[in-house]
Amino acid sequence: MKAMALEIKPKQGLGDVKFGDTMETLFGYLGQPEDMEELEDADEFPTLVLNYWDEKITVFVEGIEKQVISCFEVDNDQSILFGKWAFNLKEEEITALMTANGYTLMDVGLEEWGEKRLTFEDGMIDFFFDKEGNLLSINWGVLVNDKGEIEEL
Repeated sequence: MKAMALEIKPKQGLGDVKFGDTMETLFGYLGQPEDMEELEDADEFPTLVLNYWDEKITVFVEGIEKQVISCFEVDNDQSILFGKWAFNLKEEEITALMTANGYTLMDVGLEEWGEKRLTFEDGMIDFFFDKEGNLLSINWGVLVNDKGEIEEL
């Protein structure tokens, strides 16, 4: 297992692990996940969810012909976004940081479970906050087709 920087890279990946990489590449950095779950949507497009509870990282793998990394979710306070400790930032600071790096806030919503969500659709990234305004998690990814190819970056 290699050391992995927790650098959030919208439309690219997490640290040295890129969207479109295989699970084997991921396992080289993080080892085997503590938990795996397979999800299937109405279109019968399978998604494998790999949970690394100790690292506070969840990885989503998609594709039918070839399974590749399509999404990450972190709630690890050591995560870095554009050179800043992401979990030390408040909502306004994240909005300013994303805007300064060329992304546009597209939507703000309240999830049914009570978290506030900021969506930057052009970066395919969501930020989730608690009622006190503390960042809880970050989820970002890309679109993957049946062949395991990235469709949109």
